[in-house]
Amino acid sequence: MNKKFFKNIVFLLFVNLLVKPFWILGIDVTVQNIVGDTSYGLYLAISQFSYLFYILLDLGLTNFNNRNIAQNNQLLSKHFVGISQAKIFLTVIYFLVIFVVGWLIGYRGEQMKLLAIVGFNQVLLSFILYVRSNISALLLFKTDSILSVLDRVLMILICSFLLWSGFMPKANFNVYTYIYSQTVSYVITLAVAVIIVLRHTGKLTIRLNIPFVIMIIKKSLPYALLVLLMSFYNRLEPVLIERLLPDDIAATQAGIYARAWRLFDAGNNISYLFSVILLPLFAAIIKEKEDLQGLVKQSFGIMLSMTCIIAVLCIFYSRNFMDLMFPGQNNDESSTILVILMGSFVSVSVTYIFGTLLTANGNMKQLNIVAACGVIINIALNLLFIPHFKAVGAAFTSLCVQFVTCVLQFFIAKKIFNLKLGTVFWLRIVAFLALISITTYLSTTLTLSWPSAFGIATAACVIIAFITKMLNYNDIKELVHFSAKNIKK
Repeated sequence: MNKKFFKNIVFLLFVNLLVKPFWILGIDVTVQNIVGDTSYGLYLAISQFSYLFYILLDLGLTNFNNRNIAQNNQLLSKHFVGISQAKIFLTVIYFLVIFVVGWLIGYRGEQMKLLAIVGFNQVLLSFILYVRSNISALLLFKTDSILSVLDRVLMILICSFLLWSGFMPKANFNVYTYIYSQTVSYVITLAVAVIIVLRHTGKLTIRLNIPFVIMIIKKSLPYALLVLLMSFYNRLEPVLIERLLPDDIAATQAGIYARAWRLFDAGNNISYLFSVILLPLFAAIIKEKEDLQGLVKQSFGIMLSMTCIIAVLCIFYSRNFMDLMFPGQNNDESSTILVILMGSFVSVSVTYIFGTLLTANGNMKQLNIVAACGVIINIALNLLFIPHFKAVGAAFTSLCVQFVTCVLQFFIAKKIFNLKLGTVFWLRIVAFLALISITTYLSTTLTLSWPSAFGIATAACVIIAFITKMLNYNDIKELVHFSAKNIKK
């Protein structure tokens, strides 16, 4: 086993699982409790709207750069200047698009002010990810892992100081304070990342290279279209809640949706990290024309068991989680939304397996068609459900869209790669789901405090995963061995 690779993966997972959930469930929840559902809901809607067009800031440049610099370190100085210029040009386009579209859908005054600040934060984040792509391409994995959470650590420190040090009254802490703390954190993180890269670039020659910029953008367009479409069907719900409902309840309903959505987002971060590891593995196997069956079955089993355990626990303990995060509030709607979104979470996680497999094989046309179907279904169902069922309707739309896109990607991958997972594998899944559902339900009937019952249920579900062989120590060990071998190549 490549010990260095294994240590890098463990370190990456450790820092992300330590910092990001604390940020989401600690600081972010506290902020929403202080500023209220209405203010936070408006912020979430504007933030998600700005993210819909995030790909315009990148167009796949970050992925292109990561792959190219990893293979040709000597091009770092040339590409760092050229791609930075391209991203500045894309920043202008991004702001034009979000302001024009924002105006067309009815954003005015306060909403446009929020959009300008949040949009600027998206620009900073885009530049951070680009600069980090140079660092990871230079194989500075531990440095990149630290930078991946540095902005969140800084936000935690800034917000903790403002919220609990007594420096300012909590009543004065508003959504703008929260957004500006993000801005400061992003600026510091970007500065640190740029300094690290400049230590490896040598002398920079700054000159405008339009043909180079156009060449890179052309290569990135198919990927950019996919990300744009996926952004729409993954993040459209809060925007439509705030736009489709009457003004007196729109932002509040978006805030209620945000209560449950952040748990979905926290779980999604874990699944995404797994897909980041899988992409180079799938690409390596496809390049060498080796058999994919084993790796797909192993990764599918691990992902499904991990996400199903999280989903089932959140479903049966949804009200407990909501009451814990938002004490003293009516959490009926938000707990219902959490139950529905956990179904979406499992579907999204599965797409990280088969979508990543299709991406590694270059099946961008098929992926773009699936994503376009997702956007159409999302808009149609949200227009139907949100006016009648409000935030709960948006959650149900998310479930439908994610399930459809998940199934489509699975069958496309199955056909292209002739995947045969076997009847026994599917029976294991059914048995696993039935057993963890029954076990978790029974834990809720115990005469114990809910945290104790939850802990027992969690332990039992993990044991069931091993008993049903959804999780297998040898499979995990083999996956790590295989990862180390192929990443080293």
